[in-house]
Amino acid sequence: MNSDLQTRPPKIPESVLVVIHSADGQVLLIERADKPGYWQSVTGSKDALDEPLRDTCVREVDEETGIVVGSAAVPHAHLLDWQLSNVYEIYPVWRHRYAPGVTHNAEHVFGLLVPREVPIRLAPREHLQHAWLPWREAADRCFSPSNAEAILMLPRYCSSIS
Repeated sequence: MNSDLQTRPPKIPESVLVVIHSADGQVLLIERADKPGYWQSVTGSKDALDEPLRDTCVREVDEETGIVVGSAAVPHAHLLDWQLSNVYEIYPVWRHRYAPGVTHNAEHVFGLLVPREVPIRLAPREHLQHAWLPWREAADRCFSPSNAEAILMLPRYCSSIS
């Protein structure tokens, strides 16, 4: 294990999943640097137990894509809490990031409407590349079943998509 991981506090097993999408049903996916071939939406854990989930979303979207929620192009109102939560078993390969004995995570699902022209700036240590895909194709590409399921729910939350 590298020293960076040894000095960090354990991750909090409560996270967000942010389905970033355009009005026409395109979904932004990013490929993990630590697991090439693993595509996903923006995800991330709370930094503190009392951190509001919306703040976690804003921080993670900025860190992972460079998209600034609250900017003129992407107002705060475009970040919607879908009022969905998934509890899933943390993959064994990533359990070392959590406190001993932690095996499950609660993931809260949000949607974020952005214009397709918004510039994407990936965090190179976290992600290799990004792709805009039609929502059904994006769901098929996700490695995470909960991420794929969230993307398939997109038409329920975005009336312009069918």
